[in-house]
Amino acid sequence: LQFFSWWSSYNEAINYLATVPKYRIQATEIARQQGLLNKTKEKGKNRRSKEEIREEEEEIIKDIIKNKIDIKGGYQKPKIYDILLFQILLAPFYLCKYIVWYCWWIYCFTIKGQEYGVEEKLYIIRRYMKMSQSQFDSLEDHQKETFLERQLWIRENYEVYKREQEEELKKKMAMDPRWKRYRRWMKNEGPGRLTFIDD
Repeated sequence: LQFFSWWSSYNEAINYLATVPKYRIQATEIARQQGLLNKTKEKGKNRRSKEEIREEEEEIIKDIIKNKIDIKGGYQKPKIYDILLFQILLAPFYLCKYIVWYCWWIYCFTIKGQEYGVEEKLYIIRRYMKMSQSQFDSLEDHQKETFLERQLWIRENYEVYKREQEEELKKKMAMDPRWKRYRRWMKNEGPGRLTFIDD
């Protein structure tokens, strides 16, 4: 059930991306370059209706989107090993793997005092941000480069960055007309109150 649910979400994402003009135009252009949409019109008995041709073109565009776009997060392509049943069966293996990795981490960076590599720096930043691996992987490359440039693996630098992001969010919310309306409504009327007094 979990696997089929993920497949359903994945197909919904593909269907949505096929309607977004940016991705649809790119996919159509790739299909034309590969000669998938430039097929000569069939004549006689093999002739197809416009509806059939449109459906085939739609399938070609969806296939190109599936192959070219890497969807991440909750709508990514499902893998059999991500199912809860497999996760439970493989839990002892993952636990042993984590213990070995943790011992290696302590040996290299605490005992020997080696400098962090790029992967280790990104790992520390991800832990500070309290993000899962898939959430962090879905970030743009330029964002990760910014994190590295600002040396966010150092706790003090990360705290400064976090405060800056919170201030920026407050400014955006202060300028957002919906939030202004909401604040006015809360000030003037407030949330509705339930009373049990008989009229």
